[in-house]
Amino acid sequence: MNTALRLLKTRLTGPGRLLLIPVVAGLAACATPRDAARPVTVTANQTNVVAYWNDIANKTVLAPTPPSAVNPTPEEQRPTFFFDVASVHVAIYDAVVAIEGRYQPFAVKPKARAAGASTEAAVSAAAYGVLKALFPNRSAVYQAAYEQRLAAVPDSQARTLGLALGSEVATEVVRLRANDGRMVALAPYASGNAAGQFRAANPNPVFRHFPSIKPFALASLGQFRPAPPPAINSAAYAAAVNETRALGGVASTARTPEQLEVARFHTEPPPPAITRNLGRFASSTANVGDAARLMAMIYVSYVDAIGACFEAKYHYNTWRPVSAIQLADADGNDATAPDAAWAPSLPTPNHPEYPAAHSCTSGSVGEALRSFYGTPDVTFTWDSNVTKTTRTYAGIDAFNAEAGLARIHGGMHFRHATVAGEELGRRVAQWVAQRHFARQD
Repeated sequence: MNTALRLLKTRLTGPGRLLLIPVVAGLAACATPRDAARPVTVTANQTNVVAYWNDIANKTVLAPTPPSAVNPTPEEQRPTFFFDVASVHVAIYDAVVAIEGRYQPFAVKPKARAAGASTEAAVSAAAYGVLKALFPNRSAVYQAAYEQRLAAVPDSQARTLGLALGSEVATEVVRLRANDGRMVALAPYASGNAAGQFRAANPNPVFRHFPSIKPFALASLGQFRPAPPPAINSAAYAAAVNETRALGGVASTARTPEQLEVARFHTEPPPPAITRNLGRFASSTANVGDAARLMAMIYVSYVDAIGACFEAKYHYNTWRPVSAIQLADADGNDATAPDAAWAPSLPTPNHPEYPAAHSCTSGSVGEALRSFYGTPDVTFTWDSNVTKTTRTYAGIDAFNAEAGLARIHGGMHFRHATVAGEELGRRVAQWVAQRHFARQD
């Protein structure tokens, strides 16, 4: 079935509410060879220590640094929510693996004694240790949470061993991620003035520092850089421009109200939208080991995909549809026509067009889910504080297709950017799954 047609069917059931019709039934926490092809429905109704610390990490990363902060860390000065939450989940995963086995560690093999150690204590110490090191001035968010969680763990040798192991893992993860490149000094940005070059909305386009942040798993952020976009004098380019012009403009008569609503759904800023929605996977199972592995796989794939995506964006520096359509008389393509009055239906982010970041990240999340569950038929929900609705996706192809179409209907991207972004995200997540998080021999 065409991926665009696999988008979940929904129907309105009152103002701003969507009744979600799940297409796939069943529940699985982690695929095994026996059930690898079975469809999976993710239900976020379990409690575990990984979900607890995922929530605290999200709140910490999204909290403002107090104005009175003394010697703020680089993370406090320039927080990058996905990189920082990824560090927490890598520490959690390595702490759990050290105690429970089953899977290969991602970054750290602690020397602390693991036999008899409390997994609950180790996870709490690992998450707390990373947060305390990265965000010492935001302790109001996590300190009491740490103390409350540990109060429920019996004072015993198991607790003592778990705390020692988790603390060691946290220290090593923080050391490995130190000086990650986020504070790099960048030269002033100069917009291009040739046809096809990105025109920044102001002198400071966003996320320029992402390509300087070292990846978690990739050898380099340019490792999966997509091929160049279609030449601006090509038929493929003209087709993409004319599609976005017809479907993505403020005054579009070809776009349906539902398509615009879906485009709006995907415009919530990533920090709250991503942390909240990915949190559902942490509470999809009561098994701590499975939850730790799933969240680490998702976040490592996500951070390396977004880093690779922005490396490609600033490498190619291509213009957005608003520039391409308004200035089409300069592109040398007889199949495009300028429209000085054209405007996108939704605000355009201030960074280059190719590839599309939403597709880079949806591709990585979808592929991480496929690797974990062993099937692309993973049904899950996502919500948006922009539209105040929740949508359910009948498989990762449906999620990826909607993410790409939303950017076209919003007037922000061309189709080739969404296709390239999704492929980049998939390739990054495949690389991660092929080299990390495997079962112990």
